[in-house]
Amino acid sequence: MNNLDRFFSKDIGSFSDSYFKYLKQILDNIDLLEVKRFVEILLDAREKGKTVFFIGNGGSASTASHFANDLSFGCNEYEKPFHVVSLTDNVSILTALGNDFGYEEIFVRQLMIQSKPGDVLVGISASGNSPNIINAFKYASDVGILSVALTAFDGGKMKENADEGIHVPTDFKEYGPAEDAHMILDHLVTAYLMRVIRLA
Repeated sequence: MNNLDRFFSKDIGSFSDSYFKYLKQILDNIDLLEVKRFVEILLDAREKGKTVFFIGNGGSASTASHFANDLSFGCNEYEKPFHVVSLTDNVSILTALGNDFGYEEIFVRQLMIQSKPGDVLVGISASGNSPNIINAFKYASDVGILSVALTAFDGGKMKENADEGIHVPTDFKEYGPAEDAHMILDHLVTAYLMRVIRLA
């Protein structure tokens, strides 16, 4: 039984209060040094003209798309932009690769075509155990791509295979709070980067 099951109440007011308090507890326990390191990686990629690739499944696929949008266009920087690609966005590519090579290959096959050594791969996953993400992280390690894992639960194999990461400390199966926190990290990081670039 996870925390959501423990504090569930048929009273939506009570459940809402408990959910918000628990989400605050999770956010309070995120390591801010991990956030700092992630921001440094993104700024370094921008400075060197490297591409940042985002991947994820399900709700995390949406977060990958959202993060790519906010980082590339939301920062409103065109002279020296962040080069960002979400590998979750092209349905034709995803279905072709899934059909021809298997779902576990949908990200690594795109990286084989689009990435170069020195690029950055950001995986977003609550469990951290999706085979398509693990394959992509192992490929990144083999070819000199820096990998960053945005995780939850216990971090899974993705955390083990990552160079860097931000861990969201939730209990198992708490997908809602995990994905909430990942989206907050998106908005926190991109809000900071937009302003620090403006002041540079």
